Amino acid sequence: MKKQSKVASAAETRVMTAHVPTALAQRVDQLAAQLERPRGWVVKQALLAWVEEEELRHRMTLEGLAAADAGELVAHEEVEKWVRSLKTNKPLPPPLA
Repeated sequence: MKKQSKVASAAETRVMTAHVPTALAQRVDQLAAQLERPRGWVVKQALLAWVEEEELRHRMTLEGLAAADAGELVAHEEVEKWVRSLKTNKPLPPPLA
């Protein structure tokens, strides 16, 4: 069996449908017109950004849970002290584990 090149596999697409509120669809249409791009391009860009953000959020959650399991914690009082300092002229650096 022949392997497909990355270029060929990157060009493969699949149609997906979703019901979206009319107001959101109109916003997508307006943005597509402003950018002089097809609606599908705008939707693809938005979906890609959302998926990447969710994947990052998931990885960071797993990293945070692993750090907590390893005992890499910051005392709640230290976090509160840091947060309170953010309102001042001399904010503290974020506390480290």
